Amino acid sequence: MTRLEELSRRYGEHHRDRSLDFVYGGGERAELFRRYVGGPGRRVLDVGCRYGALTQAYLDGNQVVGVDVDQSALEEAARRGIETRWADAEQPLPFEDETFDVVVAGELLEHVRDPEALVGEARRVLRPGGTLVGSVPNGFRLKNRLRFLAGREPEQDPTHLHLFSRRRLLELLGDFDEPRLHFISSRFARVNARLAANIIVFAGRKPR
Repeated sequence: MTRLEELSRRYGEHHRDRSLDFVYGGGERAELFRRYVGGPGRRVLDVGCRYGALTQAYLDGNQVVGVDVDQSALEEAARRGIETRWADAEQPLPFEDETFDVVVAGELLEHVRDPEALVGEARRVLRPGGTLVGSVPNGFRLKNRLRFLAGREPEQDPTHLHLFSRRRLLELLGDFDEPRLHFISSRFARVNARLAANIIVFAGRKPR
């Protein structure tokens, strides 16, 4: 079994109990992604698209290519009108330089061994002035800190390899202009967004 086949099996099992329409962060995250993707007429690469549930927020009027390791998930994404490509995001992306207006990486960087390499690949395939938009769990939210103090692992998801903070994300976006972060998905975000938010949405623009 190849590495790609093994990853497809592993993530297929991991996703099996989730709804095909489940979007972590729901409408709030979808609206931010829709805003940053823009359109119509954008060529969009959605890395880690899974079933395409979130992709539907910015599919209308744009040409979207969805990449994922989970073959069964890609079959559902294709039924939703997304052009799909079976590939491993930890390998060089199978696309030419400067061929996309937007690269989306939603809830992906925490799963890969080398987030810097993936961000570099996103920058490579983006056209000058193109946008990288994505999201990660807020690794240092209060809930995780309390779990750590109690002697428990801060993250329960076995596929998560990294915890991300504001500083780490800004470092990853160091080669992008206008880096932006949004702390979302918490009823207590107005009190202290960085501690309460469950998700950090990030965006940056490739220099022209």
